[in-house]
Amino acid sequence: MRKEPREGRKAMLKENELSHVIIGLAIEVHSALGPGLLERSYEECLHYKLCKEGIIVEKQKAMPLIFEDVRLECGYRIDLLVENKVVVEIKSVLEMNDIYFAQTLTYLKLGNYRLGLLINFNELHLKNGIKRVVNRLYT
Repeated sequence: MRKEPREGRKAMLKENELSHVIIGLAIEVHSALGPGLLERSYEECLHYKLCKEGIIVEKQKAMPLIFEDVRLECGYRIDLLVENKVVVEIKSVLEMNDIYFAQTLTYLKLGNYRLGLLINFNELHLKNGIKRVVNRLYT
């Protein structure tokens, strides 16, 4: 896991501000690569771009399930966790499915995060493949 030093203001960004940075960088990655690659390719490139900006990002972060006070390692992994605030789930599929939204919301709940971005890079225009997923953002 590569972590770059923080650069002033970026370390202080709130979820919504951070999501704008993530989306901008995702658009840059998509503009350079286009649709049709494997999810892992987009994940690696977005991870690189975020690190290059001085943003702390964890790749393939393990997400345990707590059930009846027992920590269960079930193999859940968040694609990217940005600044320990925003969950980013990356897809490269023909059509988004409600199960992907549910998966992202589950990660938010399990980790007690408030904002997630579900990004499908297999779109002609990436803006059509970005969905915000919210878990108690304004409580």
